[in-house]
Amino acid sequence: MCLDDLEKATERVERLEFCETQVEKPPEFAKSTMEIVCEDTVITDFKQNSQIMSFEPRIRSGEWSDIGSRQYMEDTHVCIYDLAKNYGYDSIVEETISFYGVFDGHGGKDAAHFVRDNLPRVIVEDADFPLDLEKVVRRSFVQTDTQFAKTCSLQSALPSGTTALTAMIFGRSLLVANAGDCRAVLSRYGSAIEMSQDHRPCCTHELKRVESLGGYVDDGYLNGLLAVTRALGDWHLEGMKNQNQVDSTDGPSPGPLSAEPELKLISLTKEDEFLIIASDGIWDVFSNQNAVDFVRRRLQEHNDVKLCCKEFVEEAIRRNATDNVTAVLICFHLEPLPLLRAHRSGRVMRSISAEGLHSLRLLLEGK
Repeated sequence: MCLDDLEKATERVERLEFCETQVEKPPEFAKSTMEIVCEDTVITDFKQNSQIMSFEPRIRSGEWSDIGSRQYMEDTHVCIYDLAKNYGYDSIVEETISFYGVFDGHGGKDAAHFVRDNLPRVIVEDADFPLDLEKVVRRSFVQTDTQFAKTCSLQSALPSGTTALTAMIFGRSLLVANAGDCRAVLSRYGSAIEMSQDHRPCCTHELKRVESLGGYVDDGYLNGLLAVTRALGDWHLEGMKNQNQVDSTDGPSPGPLSAEPELKLISLTKEDEFLIIASDGIWDVFSNQNAVDFVRRRLQEHNDVKLCCKEFVEEAIRRNATDNVTAVLICFHLEPLPLLRAHRSGRVMRSISAEGLHSLRLLLEGK
């Protein structure tokens, strides 16, 4: 290869590597080649990763519930700051794993209370805890469900069901697991991020799953009986779950009503402010964004997580919520939340110079 060809090839390689164009850059934009390359990709990724790695959640939580207009209270909840320590397994876990759950019972309170009392223990006692929490949580939901079935076979007065929504926080990670129509919503600098999907018969993907397992939807109800397609319990309802699976630990029951949760795992950043987990009584009268806005305003006013939960539930009752109402709030910061600046189009930020300020002061003083 001649020298001219070598120089041309080198130029082509340099253009490919550094994404430069044929247009000459004006002097004022001159910067190193590496700065040009990183401007829109590497630097952005580095900032995002740095934000995640530098953030350490400072956990605070509060909870509140109300019977609402119902005759019986079938909601329940649990808040455990250190899950492993709570069950005497702290020696095998290096970092704190916090556990929160909301359980909305139907047909009685027994299933909800059973899952509340047993699911955290089943998770901790799993052989893969805490190394593979996603697998552990999914398996524990199903095992707790089968344990309740065995309990029901011994105590005939217990048959009932419950939805279950849990949130686990370990390090910078947030793992949400949901089976039913409770909902988890994250506030990310004031914007509502849905962390779970409601499992209702009207959902297309749930309808396909139900029908593939021999179930059907009648007038919006699973097999004409339930308003949810995933729940723990309900073993007494014919055609919902396969009784032959009670003694099996290989996987979820193959009936149309599933106890297997859907999971969502994210890494928290400093923009993530708080997580709301609540029963459907809240979401009947609050949209996701409306709930985040309400909670955010209250935290800005007094920064009291427990009081904020109480006001949140009371507002749902004031809005004529007809179901039991339960809310758990988990904050990731200790300091009050910052005010959000509204972005208004067509307006320009203006400032006054020191000289102008002096002239204005003289004018106001009549000098």
